[in-house]
Amino acid sequence: MENLKRTPLYEEHVKLGAKMVPFGGWEMPVQYTGILEEHMAVRTDVGMFDVSHMGEIEITGKRAEQFVNYLITNDVSRLNFGDVIYTTMCYPDGGTVDDLLAYKYSTERYLLVVNAANKDKDLAHILRYRWDDVTVNDLSDETAEIALQGPRAQEILQKLTAFDLNQIKYFGFAEIEVAGVPCLVSRTGYTGEDGFEIYFAPNLATKIWSELLNLGVKPAGLGARDTLRFEACLPLYGHELSAEITPLEAGLGWAVKFNKEDFIGKEALLAQKNAGLKRKIVGLEMIGAGIPRQGYEIVFNQRGVGFVTSGTFAPYLKKNLAMAMVELEAAEIGTEVDVIIRGKGVRARVISRPFYKRGK
Repeated sequence: MENLKRTPLYEEHVKLGAKMVPFGGWEMPVQYTGILEEHMAVRTDVGMFDVSHMGEIEITGKRAEQFVNYLITNDVSRLNFGDVIYTTMCYPDGGTVDDLLAYKYSTERYLLVVNAANKDKDLAHILRYRWDDVTVNDLSDETAEIALQGPRAQEILQKLTAFDLNQIKYFGFAEIEVAGVPCLVSRTGYTGEDGFEIYFAPNLATKIWSELLNLGVKPAGLGARDTLRFEACLPLYGHELSAEITPLEAGLGWAVKFNKEDFIGKEALLAQKNAGLKRKIVGLEMIGAGIPRQGYEIVFNQRGVGFVTSGTFAPYLKKNLAMAMVELEAAEIGTEVDVIIRGKGVRARVISRPFYKRGK
């Protein structure tokens, strides 16, 4: 665990008996009482995650909006102030640098929230393309973050703020006080549930964490965060997205806006779209016994046609499922393929995604 960074809540995790593991250069809690229990708490009640390891990069200047739109595939010009958008950021060849959230304060100020393990690489990419009249600030070290997720997230958070949380719509944000602490609060998350992501100064992290604990919120670790995002079929960088996987192949074409002005990767992505995709991400449900894991080969008609990008036992759905990158001939819903597990083919069926969708 040497040379790993720690979040401001590290001592709190240790106090709660969390199992700590290295993750993206950080020492993070993978679980407290157990992944299944933490997963179910978020699906059926409420849970919270320390996500202070995430990267926050601020873009300011007269042409901040145009620059952000040049960096990313989605279109921030269509947002109102106080809106958040999900997007990918690509290399010129269409491969993915990262997926991220962009927060629009104004046309002259944006906050980009990026994956922890990719922060330095993302920052270097942004600085490589930076325009002279735009300022790029890395706010990661002065920002802590807690994600409060689950059906009771609003009910719980409302007890700590006078602000009417009904005013924060899905993928919206507001600057409000929580437990007397100035926070940026957005109605976003990575679990497939309703919930909020709460950003604040690191020295105030323990106060907010403790207030939520006192209200009976269950802490959840990175293990449950992964199984929750997996059931909701949310992509994870290094799995469903990478420098070798474009957003179009990952099924994120809705986040690539070809009708806006030029953006990095536009030409390559447009060429890929016009030529037609040769492979795509699909959902798989195991028919035979076995858990599909990242990297396992997919065989169809006695030929290797792809690989598992993420796979596990889905705790809420109680099934062995996977997301996999496969050639189009094996991508039709209902198609049966073999997943090679420990040298043997185990039957699986292509199913629709997402695996889990919360009720309205």
